[in-house]
Amino acid sequence: MTTPPGNPPPYGQQPPPYGEQPPYGPGPYPPPPPPPPYSQQPPYSQQPPGYFPPPQKKSNSKKIVFIVLGVIAALLVLVVGGGVALYLAFGQGTVTATDVEMGDCLSEIPGDTRVLTVKTIDCAEPHAGEVFAVLQMPGDDFPGQAAIDTYADKCSPELATYSPSSMTDDSVQLYVLYPTAETWEQGDRAVTCVATLDPPRAGSIRG
Repeated sequence: MTTPPGNPPPYGQQPPPYGEQPPYGPGPYPPPPPPPPYSQQPPYSQQPPGYFPPPQKKSNSKKIVFIVLGVIAALLVLVVGGGVALYLAFGQGTVTATDVEMGDCLSEIPGDTRVLTVKTIDCAEPHAGEVFAVLQMPGDDFPGQAAIDTYADKCSPELATYSPSSMTDDSVQLYVLYPTAETWEQGDRAVTCVATLDPPRAGSIRG
């Protein structure tokens, strides 16, 4: 066994056992003060070095709102854009054939044997046809095609009244819209007299 340097104290002056030694320093340490409530803690700029605030939870509510608004805006663009495109492609100036009136001008002459709609245009623009008379056939029962053809002969004197100069103009011809058996049952009685213009011209032929 190694003996520490220096003279050991007399036997009667031996230090007390380890468990009976007085505590270090003048007295026991006081307990640390409790931390202040969160609401009373100083602002972040005044926090002591090394202090980090608790992490904030990120909310996805704003992201969801933006996504929903984006979807709604995209749907509106599709609906409005599609409606405008359909109107420009099919609906601009398109009216039911039975709704045209005397003085209306047509941008083109229908090529189908069964005409449901026609395209109207301002008579100041070049047009291919002009309505000069709309005659109403009498009767309750459908008269048949022969009777309709005979009634359509009334268009020629109507043109002479509407545009006398057209009677000697070879570029002006007659085109007639008349009811079918199906439209007759729906109340259609109109025999529509149209002057076709080849080539198309601007301005009305009336007078």
